[in-house]
Amino acid sequence: MLKDYLRLHFIVLLWGFTAILGKLISVPPVELVFWRTLLAAAGLALLLTLRKQAWRIPGADAARLLGVGALVAAHWITFFLAARLSSVSVCLAGMATLALWTSLLEPLLLWRRIRAYEVFLGLLTMVGLYLVSQAELGQLLGLSVAIVSAGLSALFSVLNSRLVKQHPPLRLTFYEMLGACLSIVLFMPLYARYFTDGAGLQLTWHGYDWLWLLLLAGVCTVYAFSSSVELMKRLSAFVVNLTVNLEPVYGIILAVILFWLHVPGFASERLSGGFYLGTLVILFSVLIHPVLDQWMKRRQRRAEAAEAVV
Repeated sequence: MLKDYLRLHFIVLLWGFTAILGKLISVPPVELVFWRTLLAAAGLALLLTLRKQAWRIPGADAARLLGVGALVAAHWITFFLAARLSSVSVCLAGMATLALWTSLLEPLLLWRRIRAYEVFLGLLTMVGLYLVSQAELGQLLGLSVAIVSAGLSALFSVLNSRLVKQHPPLRLTFYEMLGACLSIVLFMPLYARYFTDGAGLQLTWHGYDWLWLLLLAGVCTVYAFSSSVELMKRLSAFVVNLTVNLEPVYGIILAVILFWLHVPGFASERLSGGFYLGTLVILFSVLIHPVLDQWMKRRQRRAEAAEAVV
């Protein structure tokens, strides 16, 4: 069990490292996500083949998965764009609003009742965001893009919560990565014409881009996903959710370490005390959410058991 816990934390550490890889790779965000999804889809296809899992699914299901994949592409593009427009730490502070977005979208899309404690935590997150934005006015655009990216990620998670019950996770993710890659291919002509200032597509790798992209697609996507699915079979959902919420914590710590080591490109990680205060408020609301959720579920089970006895 200890080995499983340590492995889960390592996976979350890898996910926290993705923003740093996005900063290290010279390829622009759209082209970066194209390469990430292409390489990840190829890696997942290889895993499906080695494990002798079926590929084919009904056409309507395939269309839904490919459509959700397009949403993943939009999330990743805005995520890496936010890391370029601001510092990695500010980007991850914005991404920490994922729990807030999920608490807003789940009642709308899944017809779930609004929970009072989630409203409170959402208001607490807004206070943290205010502190971060006031402390880092120069990085407000990057923070805003990161918040939008968190919203797209929450929408993907809510939609995926239904689909994951209908398809094996590995096959589901393969189709979503394929959909993400295809959606970028369809978007590229419009992107090259109107969003590149005449520079056109920049698909060529430079320097160590090949290494960072292979780490991003192979280790942070294919390996991390397949391993997390395996661990979810043995660890409780509460433990997994609580640990995954540590992703921005690990990412910010890694970014600060790179700043202390004077790694080129990470000078922007010198941030004010107000940023860290606001980030602590956001992270507190994120980390306490699964604890409160677990407590409320136990309370509900006790109430139901008491009613059954009566």
